[in-house]
Amino acid sequence: QVAAVILAAGASRRLGQPKQLLLFDGETLLARAVRIASAAGAEPVFAVLGAQSEAIAQALADTPARAVLNPGWQSGLASSVRAGVLAVQQQSPAADGVLVMNCDQPRLDAAHLRALLAAFAQQSGQGIAASSYSGARGVPAIFPRALFGQLQQLTGDKGARALLMQSAQPVALVPFAGGDLDIDTPDDLAHLA
Repeated sequence: QVAAVILAAGASRRLGQPKQLLLFDGETLLARAVRIASAAGAEPVFAVLGAQSEAIAQALADTPARAVLNPGWQSGLASSVRAGVLAVQQQSPAADGVLVMNCDQPRLDAAHLRALLAAFAQQSGQGIAASSYSGARGVPAIFPRALFGQLQQLTGDKGARALLMQSAQPVALVPFAGGDLDIDTPDDLAHLA
């Protein structure tokens, strides 16, 4: 069993509007992320919210996601990872791993997440399964329960990438074409359109 944690707490300052609520193919980026995580087989799905949490939570109303409020979201991405992993530990104690993902990778689909889940299962839940794009390791990535403690110790705005680079656990890489495309600025949005 792998739970999903969707990081969606940021203020989208460079974009000038909440990226979580941007429409892509008729659904918000956040609802889309929840849908593909669920379709891939992750259960349960948690969405970590922070900036404009009340408005963004409304986008989750018709989804199976459980909202997790991160009151410390302004301190950086790591605080959202910690909040999400804590929710998994408390609400899904049987989870063998956690799928950490963003909501702003428009090329992400359920097939890629299923490939990550398969790579994680091949390691009997003992290693990491990470996406590979632009010559680097990144999210979405699945971390085994053995690393929950290290995820809880992350600080700053780096997220889990440092753990992907430095972990003693084996890392299975799954190529993700288009993984480097995310929505941070109006130019990114224009490029997507």
